[in-house]
Amino acid sequence: MTTTFDKSERMIWAGQGAAYAKSFAKLCAYPVPQLLDATVVGPGTRLLDVGTGPGTVAAAACARGATVTAVDAEPTMVELAVQAAPAADVRVAALPELPFADGEFDAVVANFVLNHVGRPGVALAELRRVVRPGGWVALTTWASPPAPGQALIGRAIQAGGAVRPQHLPAGLAPEDDFPRDESGLTELMYATGLREAVCETLRWDHHASADEWWSGPANGVAFGGQMVRSQTPQIRADIKRHFDLFSSEFADEDGTLTLPHAALLARGRR
Repeated sequence: MTTTFDKSERMIWAGQGAAYAKSFAKLCAYPVPQLLDATVVGPGTRLLDVGTGPGTVAAAACARGATVTAVDAEPTMVELAVQAAPAADVRVAALPELPFADGEFDAVVANFVLNHVGRPGVALAELRRVVRPGGWVALTTWASPPAPGQALIGRAIQAGGAVRPQHLPAGLAPEDDFPRDESGLTELMYATGLREAVCETLRWDHHASADEWWSGPANGVAFGGQMVRSQTPQIRADIKRHFDLFSSEFADEDGTLTLPHAALLARGRR
């Protein structure tokens, strides 16, 4: 069942494929090799990539010789994924209900998808449903509390005095949420029927110019971008001023930002 949170996410990401590809896509590409290793993707593997975005995971899996199906809820993302992974079967589809048979795939991956669904346990159970018995499901999601680089934009939004508009959800219902740490995600994997579940924390530095990093929120990408674009001109200016101030904490001599990030990578076997 689609929740209010799910509907809000569809609205937030509507038409944002190109803006995402130019801002946060490179950041989210970091765990892709680990995801494919976790699901033992190689020649002939029937892989489902859920929430493919601009097709980064799908393209990497095709390069390994896998038979790839990729889906995303946002048509502009699907258009980019078709270009990035022409050998894959790419289509519009979304959690919590995927248009595939039980056990249709050898492996299923979802890169930074669980943080965009209203009922993570239900979504994860659906990923389990479409993988064959003995197949692997692997996913990533952002860790909490966020690493300093990940928190930069949120700090600027808060310091600028932003007010959350009514169309953006405050968060998940308590009964649907889970602790965003290794223990919490591992327990969620087991709760949805996966076995041999393990989770690790990935840490890395993402490098970007201040202009590139600001382009995401400036163009309304993700929750933070919608927060920025929903404010008055004065508050938007204050957010940008604080962003410039806080960015200096991460700037190298040439002005490039070195932004520490942390994410959870988990896998389990059906």
